[in-house]
Amino acid sequence: MIKKLLQFSLGNKFAIFLMVLLVILGGVYSSAKMKLELLPDVEPPVITVQTTMPGATPETVKDDISDKIDDQIRSMASVKNVNAQSIQNASMVSVEYENGTDMDKAENDLKKELDKIKFEEGVEEPELTRNSMNAFPIVAYSFTTNDNNLKDTTKKVNNQLLPKLQTINGVQNAQLNGQTSREVSIKFDQEKLQDRGLTVDSVEQFLKSATSETPLGLFQFGKTEKSVVIDGQFTSVNALKNLEIPLSASSMSAQGSNDGSANQGASAQSSSQDGNMATAMPSSVAQDGENSMPSVKLKDIANISVGDERQSISKTNGKDAVNVQVTKAQDANTVKVAKDTKKEIDEFIKDNKDIKSTKVMDTAKPIEDSLYTMIEKAALGTIVAIIVILLFLRNIRTTAISVVSIPMSILIAMVALKLTDVSLNILTLGALTVAIGRVIDDSIVVVENIYRRLSDKKEPLSGNKLIISATSEVFKPIMSSTIVTIIVFLPLAFVNGSVGEMFRPFALAIAFSLLASLLVSITIVPSLSATFFKKGVKQRKEETLGMVGRGYKRILRWSLAHKWIVMILSTVILIASIGLGAAKLGTSFISTGEDKFMALTYTPEPGETEKGVLAHAEQVQKYLNNKDKVKTVQYSVGGSTPTDPTGSSNSMAIMVEYDSNTPNFDEEPDKVLKHINKYQHPGDWANQDMGTGGTNNELAVTITGPSLDAIKGTVNKIEKEMKNIHGIANVKSDLSQTYEQYNIKVDQNKASGYGLSASQLAMTLNQNTPEQSVTTVKENGKSIDVKIKEDKETDWTEEKLENTEIQTATGQAIELSDIATLEKTTTPNKIETKAGDYTSKVSGKVTNDDVGGTSQKVLSKLNKIDKPNNVDVNMGGANEDIGNAVTQLSMAMLAAIIIVYLVLVLTFKGALAPFTILFSLPYTVIGVVVALVVTGETISVPSMIGMLMLIGIVVTNAIVLIDRVINKQQQGMEMQAALLEAGGTRIRPILMTALATIGALMPMLFGEDSSIIISKGMAATVVGGLISSTLLTLIVVPVIYEILFTLKAKILKKQK
Repeated sequence: MIKKLLQFSLGNKFAIFLMVLLVILGGVYSSAKMKLELLPDVEPPVITVQTTMPGATPETVKDDISDKIDDQIRSMASVKNVNAQSIQNASMVSVEYENGTDMDKAENDLKKELDKIKFEEGVEEPELTRNSMNAFPIVAYSFTTNDNNLKDTTKKVNNQLLPKLQTINGVQNAQLNGQTSREVSIKFDQEKLQDRGLTVDSVEQFLKSATSETPLGLFQFGKTEKSVVIDGQFTSVNALKNLEIPLSASSMSAQGSNDGSANQGASAQSSSQDGNMATAMPSSVAQDGENSMPSVKLKDIANISVGDERQSISKTNGKDAVNVQVTKAQDANTVKVAKDTKKEIDEFIKDNKDIKSTKVMDTAKPIEDSLYTMIEKAALGTIVAIIVILLFLRNIRTTAISVVSIPMSILIAMVALKLTDVSLNILTLGALTVAIGRVIDDSIVVVENIYRRLSDKKEPLSGNKLIISATSEVFKPIMSSTIVTIIVFLPLAFVNGSVGEMFRPFALAIAFSLLASLLVSITIVPSLSATFFKKGVKQRKEETLGMVGRGYKRILRWSLAHKWIVMILSTVILIASIGLGAAKLGTSFISTGEDKFMALTYTPEPGETEKGVLAHAEQVQKYLNNKDKVKTVQYSVGGSTPTDPTGSSNSMAIMVEYDSNTPNFDEEPDKVLKHINKYQHPGDWANQDMGTGGTNNELAVTITGPSLDAIKGTVNKIEKEMKNIHGIANVKSDLSQTYEQYNIKVDQNKASGYGLSASQLAMTLNQNTPEQSVTTVKENGKSIDVKIKEDKETDWTEEKLENTEIQTATGQAIELSDIATLEKTTTPNKIETKAGDYTSKVSGKVTNDDVGGTSQKVLSKLNKIDKPNNVDVNMGGANEDIGNAVTQLSMAMLAAIIIVYLVLVLTFKGALAPFTILFSLPYTVIGVVVALVVTGETISVPSMIGMLMLIGIVVTNAIVLIDRVINKQQQGMEMQAALLEAGGTRIRPILMTALATIGALMPMLFGEDSSIIISKGMAATVVGGLISSTLLTLIVVPVIYEILFTLKAKILKKQK
């Protein structure tokens, strides 16, 4: 079959060259259209259920929401873990599924289960979100003006920029922060309300019902049907001010709410509708002008104002700013979306000269930088590989033929990657760079063999027959070595979790480029050889070995004569290097190259005011702006965040951009946090990891027990121990913050005597209900929201709380102490539960490279801690990631070696020769250890992937050598003579391929930027392993081959 393919290639050279042209066009087009990312988008099988309950404490949230959700969904199919987190105002339940679960189906099933739960009144609809790398904004810009005119900036950004951003292909969401919004504020005068026997709640209910828009459906008008809608919207702010409020609204509202509470089965929605029905009638009477019912104008009991309000505060370099954040869709191209966004923003700034834009965050730039750096390193590697081949072959034509396989293989791989919808990211580019050194191997072996036979005077064949014969001769070793290298990556397809998801594209890139190189070496290379060598080459008198070949033959002859010295020496070096590795090498997951952005978050202490948080923000912003190398400081206070969906806790986020040449940037967040801690702010400051791999250097110890009291002691002990371990910073537990809680114990009999219930009392006292629009009014043809504002009391005392006045249904004023007593307790700022048990996490950031070593220190401390029997302690975070990755990749390596052996057995039709070839593998360890120690890398996922690659590359060298030995023995040569002949002949292609691969990867070993950090460990592993294994393969493998086959011959002789 191979001969037919070669005959076709040589007989249809023009067709082959046309196909080459097509491949070039296809490859260039595919690479231009490929999705650009930093890392493959790994979607973990996790769905988060977010449910808000305004004003609720963590304990209430746990009882009324988290526990109910946990109980309902824990036993669902494919659900692996359910983690519930209850914080003030909100519950967040993370549902983790088994790997391989259909997440679309899982989400639908989860929705159905949640619909079955009956929540308390006041609990909002649960929201489902999937965890994804794309859930975070990819770019953020802030807009400021010299005159600080936020209203004008908001208007222009809202009307001119936002609609354009939302229509960009690939944009999922464009969000504003710090903007102003026009709204009407109603502030009630409590005394005037009391005098007229009204309450805030009753007036609010009346406003909602009096101004609602209700479609009544289709009415028959003669022969046609027409739609009728009741529209109660105010035509102006004055109309709202002059609205007549019936004094009976209070009793009707109470009647409505009592009906609702009496009917337990009725939903919250229907009870509010009952209230609306009860209050709708008087509104119509009042508005008819009959005034048969006593009423009061809204402006007589409340202060009504219209103005521009900010939901959240955003400042950039000290100036008020409007912030725009753009989130991309799951399958969108990050770099393209960022470029299109920038284009639209540049246009917007061009049209609005008074507005200045500042880029606050850009995740696309590091991706571009990384990809260009990788391309630059790949180009440099290609040049090095070409120089290596030229030095060996010393012939421009043969070098040119060999080099063709690099662009051709890469372009074919690009087409295949585009067809399989794999993105261009650091890993696929790393794979293609590694492949540059490897794809040229097949072509080198073919060209070298053709050239060698063409220049041999004794060669009987010539022309196409010689090319077919020379290519067929080496086809078996190049095919088996290519298949072996691809097969090595086969087990990666079965690796679970993020490691498998991440490195599957890597494996595909390697497989496609190697298959392409095999195809190129048996189609394009023979065709080019036939064209370039049409007139033949200068023939030598006899086939002689070069200087390298002769030198190697002498070393090999000595080695075969001193077999045991060679074996003992190489084994001692191997054991020594294993010892060095054990002593010196640490372990980590994936090194994250930091972009020059730092994100800080501030979680206020419970009860901290917005004013206080803004003061902290100003203080930190001034400090950061005065720091060297800081370009931009942007902060936002308030608004909803992933940790506080209601936006009521005044949390803050600060984005800091540094100069791209900032030295030791990875140490900067810790320095900044250390300085900020001197300010002694009451809340909690943290650094949000902006690195590519997320929090891969965080260690987390999870403590689980039946109650908070049961785990408290153990949590404190672990926190104390971890703080004493060198190499761990920022140690904190989520139990360390608790605040005092007053339980208001209502005396039901006394309360009912005044016509009050616990829920009415809660509504009266609740200050934490988020502001909601009660109605809308028209202003200049636009609808604006009407909101009821209440001044939050900030100077509460126990006495003041007891003396709080409560309005009864009859309008009588009583004090809280008349119907309730206060009970003082404490409550944590958040409660986490897992499978019904309470959990707490003690976390810390590992500050050195050896995450694995530091984890071991923590583990040994944990084992010594005295804890109750019903409390469990588990270590997670980076340690868990490393453990899983190392275990899975070790299994993948073992599987790869077994598969390789199987392929070799099938290729060589025997068990002993392949066994000899496998002996080249242990000696890679020597180079790997030395290279990692020298470059300061750790045993991480990239270096283990490098080891996996080495299995394929190293075995290839041994295959090429042993295949020639077997062929020569079959021709009647003695074993030792065959070994020497094969060694002398094959030394050139073996050294050439090894040095070409090393040369291609060398540029990756130099440079510290984020783009190559992931590839650096991989490159160090391959280069080091290849140097040691190539040198030792050329000596140890022939020695082992002779030992084993001599032994086999003796055994067979005895049996005869």
